[in-house]
Amino acid sequence: MTDTTPSPYPVAAPMTPEDQRLWATLVHIGGVIFHLWPALIGYLVLKERGGFIRQHTATALNFQLTLLIAYVVGIITAFIFVGFLVILAAAVVDIVFSIIAAVAAHRGEHYVYPIAFRFVQG
Repeated sequence: MTDTTPSPYPVAAPMTPEDQRLWATLVHIGGVIFHLWPALIGYLVLKERGGFIRQHTATALNFQLTLLIAYVVGIITAFIFVGFLVILAAAVVDIVFSIIAAVAAHRGEHYVYPIAFRFVQG
């Protein structure tokens, strides 16, 4: 037996491809400045608005979670000099790969970060 009562919550309309590209680009670039937050908020809010944005926000979230692990390891090992190198390397990787991903998103291409664990499926 199916329930035919309408949902009391409005369903968000799908985004246009241009809007999906814009938001995907902003999520990737936002990760450089605000780290995990743009990817997490973008994934939670925008994932149902289109396949392209779902894939990009999930990919960005996986990458930012991977970087969070690297930063935590760097902080823990900072008492020996290698921790500072880990933090520096994670920061450089964050900037470089986020820019590459943002450019790919702006072009409408799918992108997968080469060094990211898959915590969230997109």
